[in-house]
Amino acid sequence: MKRIGLVVFPGFQILDLMAVTVFEVANTLVTKPAYEVELLSELGGAVASSSGVAVETKRFGRATYDTVIVGGWIAPITPSPSLLAFLNSASKASRRTASICTGAFVLAEAGLLEGRRATTHWAFARNMQARFPKIKVQEDKIYIVDGSVWTSAGMTSCIDLCLAMVESDLGADIARDVARKMVVY
Repeated sequence: MKRIGLVVFPGFQILDLMAVTVFEVANTLVTKPAYEVELLSELGGAVASSSGVAVETKRFGRATYDTVIVGGWIAPITPSPSLLAFLNSASKASRRTASICTGAFVLAEAGLLEGRRATTHWAFARNMQARFPKIKVQEDKIYIVDGSVWTSAGMTSCIDLCLAMVESDLGADIARDVARKMVVY
């Protein structure tokens, strides 16, 4: 079973939880569940989204994951030193490291995007390119896979990103069935 860790922070964009739904639906389409998803945060416990809805999280730490995904916010945030340390450690131990929307700024701050192609929300792409000139920011892409690092554009593109992960893991037929069940293209 592949362990997915989705990192959220106070004020995270609640739409990013659609990533969890992609893996949840994929589990219903295979004989044995393929994914275990955990919501992670720096301190653990309840974390409120930008809309005020809180979710329960586990504290990130030494646990290893197949995939670590950093959620986004309405605007880029400044990540804490402990988050950057976790991401650097997790990226070495994980098969994939990913970001949703402005979560790409966190991966950039951790140095994980240097020399890579990446995307983020179109409204912040030029800012990202200016702040991190060693990243090849492509603002017109829904998601980008560059080696073991995956980035997605704004908000609902997390669905496309995670469908691509399911396709990579379980095949195109399962990914299409997940999209059909979720009523997305």
